[in-house]
Amino acid sequence: MRGLRFFILLAFSVCLGCGTAFAEKRVALVIGNSAYKNVTKLTNPANDAALVGGMFTKAGFDTVDVKFDLNVVDMRKALREFGIRTRDADVAVIYYAGHGIELDGNNYLIPTDATLETDTDVFDETFPLDRVLFAIEPARQLRLVILDACRDNPFARSMRRTVASRAVGRGLAKVEPSSPNTMIAFAAKAGSTASDGDAKNSPFAMALVERLPTPGLDLRKALGFVRDDVLKNTGYKQEPYVYGSLGGNDVPLVPGQPAATGLQASPQDAVRRDYELALQIGTREVWTAFLAQYPDGFYASLVQGQLKRIAAEDTRADAAEKARQAEDEKARLTAEHAKTTEQQKAAAAAKAAEDARLAAEKAKQLEEARAAAAEQKRKDAETAAAKAAADKQAADKALAEKQAAEKQAAESKQTIATLAPPPSQPTLSSQEVTKLVQLELRRVGCLDTLAEGDWNASSQRSLAAFNKNAGTSLDARLASLDALDAIKAKQGRVCPLVCEHGFRTDGDHCVKVTCRAGFRVNDDSECEKIPDKKPVAAREEPKREPQERAKTEAAPSKPQTSAQVVCNNAGCRPVQKGCRLEARKESWGSALMRNIEVCN
Repeated sequence: MRGLRFFILLAFSVCLGCGTAFAEKRVALVIGNSAYKNVTKLTNPANDAALVGGMFTKAGFDTVDVKFDLNVVDMRKALREFGIRTRDADVAVIYYAGHGIELDGNNYLIPTDATLETDTDVFDETFPLDRVLFAIEPARQLRLVILDACRDNPFARSMRRTVASRAVGRGLAKVEPSSPNTMIAFAAKAGSTASDGDAKNSPFAMALVERLPTPGLDLRKALGFVRDDVLKNTGYKQEPYVYGSLGGNDVPLVPGQPAATGLQASPQDAVRRDYELALQIGTREVWTAFLAQYPDGFYASLVQGQLKRIAAEDTRADAAEKARQAEDEKARLTAEHAKTTEQQKAAAAAKAAEDARLAAEKAKQLEEARAAAAEQKRKDAETAAAKAAADKQAADKALAEKQAAEKQAAESKQTIATLAPPPSQPTLSSQEVTKLVQLELRRVGCLDTLAEGDWNASSQRSLAAFNKNAGTSLDARLASLDALDAIKAKQGRVCPLVCEHGFRTDGDHCVKVTCRAGFRVNDDSECEKIPDKKPVAAREEPKREPQERAKTEAAPSKPQTSAQVVCNNAGCRPVQKGCRLEARKESWGSALMRNIEVCN
């Protein structure tokens, strides 16, 4: 036991001094897809991959894999092999240059042999961004994905839609990494495209090579410098963007030179690291060794809870074993036909053992719940502390940037002639802004005419339709940068596709409705069966009931002055004027007499 405790304490002491050594294991995977087989080849991705791969090599990365023009099989193999290398790495970086596509808010990387004839082919012929993130998941300190894949994608224009409502966006969609210490850098902001530039390499790749290898420079600040460089070099038309977050400490991609004297790590941080290591092992011996090293404090109370949980588990296991033995004894006595008293005694012992087992199980669950609650409370406290530190750092950074901006503004007053145009004032003519707004209106399905740079009545109606469907209140009388930004923010179709009668929607087009024999197009532009014609029956007067007929015949048509009444099968009525009654025999040879009305 003493040897085991010594080993645990030694492991703790080694962990206290190995924090800086962990950052030395850095691996990178660089992919450049240029030679696409089914669309026009790209020029720069292969050049950019070679440039960025050389940068990682010069920066001292332990492993740098540079791959060119990967098909779907080679790309799957490269990601799988790189995932194995990241298992013992602290920093893992994947750089991808080539075509990418956004489908229903998800991003996919496109191998060189993809065809993508329909939107469903995306799921079979491309790699989702989540697959790339899965490859770098094992890295302990930093996970970085750099996507230079925001180019204007020809696959999206030629792809057939199997579902009309399925959205294929422009550029890539924004992402929110679920894993901590993960950052994803886009060459252009979500929903916009990146430029390859006029040089051998893209502006984004050149800025990365210039800024990322700076020793000791925090990654977030380095990517901020990349953004500024690309904005400046593209006339403020392309803005790189970063998604994800890191902790409060600086995380340089290339470590800086160690200082002669530096601040010592906080003792509380050392206790936390040791606690988390012990939590991964979770045995009684490890927790006992931890208490021997740190007998007091917040983490000591957490360890006491863990020990109680382990003791409850031991008690539960012992009670379960006793209950099993009691049941076995009861079954044995029953099988051997023992005396009733012995069987009753064994049954009572088995019941008592089972009750003890249930009580131990309940106690174990209670201790586990208490330990879980304490652990969650610890995590919440650490998260709050990290957030407070991050907020403080952000405030300090904002203050420093403000002071630097004020200093730069003061210095710039002396060199007004050499000032670059501010980022908020892009140098675009009115006709260029109009054409860009029209292009975006066409993309979201609100404009069906060509983008000619003339803000006419059709364009005004299109912007008004966008306001109606997007819930905005833009001024439709003119094309403005505000309208351009608002339309760009929409990823898919905004205005619904309206087809004339007899036509139906098919993706972004209207196709004529064709019905088979015996069917016709109804008012809703749907096929319905033609009803069979039925012969029209002649209208007949309804037959009157005998009672109604008798009443009609019995009713006098004119007032009568005679008091005589004649009766027949239909009933009785007064004798008509000018007529009389005569008694006659009913039939020849009959003796019965009957009154008959005689009229002249």
